[in-house]
Amino acid sequence: MIELHTWMTDNGFKARQAVEETGLEYVLKPINLRHKEQFGAEFLKLSPVHQIPALVDSDGPGGATVTMFGSGSILTYMAKKGAPELYPEDPIRRIAVDNWFYWGTSTFTPLAQQFGHYTIRSPEKVPAAQKHYEAVLLDMLGTINKQLDGQDYLAGDYSIADISCYPDIHIHGVDDIGLGDFPNVSRWHDAIAARPAVQRAWEKF
Repeated sequence: MIELHTWMTDNGFKARQAVEETGLEYVLKPINLRHKEQFGAEFLKLSPVHQIPALVDSDGPGGATVTMFGSGSILTYMAKKGAPELYPEDPIRRIAVDNWFYWGTSTFTPLAQQFGHYTIRSPEKVPAAQKHYEAVLLDMLGTINKQLDGQDYLAGDYSIADISCYPDIHIHGVDDIGLGDFPNVSRWHDAIAARPAVQRAWEKF
């Protein structure tokens, strides 16, 4: 059985999308960040960095129980386990996926989170930081828009690369900053939003 310990954040939605795309049965274990549940002793055994998401699979490799934390490791693990089309074995195609998957995980999301913090969540307004991170997000959306020119998804076919970027575009791009100047991103976003697995993953809990 798969247990997904998560909350309704960008990284949390990434992991839930990946699990939903496999079609495998799982149990959702909410970790309420507002109540600081990520610092609880039991959760820290799963995620020593006190961050969601974390995943436990009692039917891991060789039948072992495995535990992992972080959306990146969960995306690659779940794709290999139940949705290999999201992380192709062909080395050339995998390199294309890796390029955008690692960028989405290590660059796009952290910087988009800073935009969200300074422009939406922070009670203290810092105009210089707001201006900076808005410019950064616009630049990154422009980069994605260019990559999607002439192709449906970031690495050709729908993959974990798209899942790694979608939640922050859905959260910060659609409502906060708008996608009017990025028609390819808007088309890409809407195609992903229409996927049944994505709709299930974004159900509130």
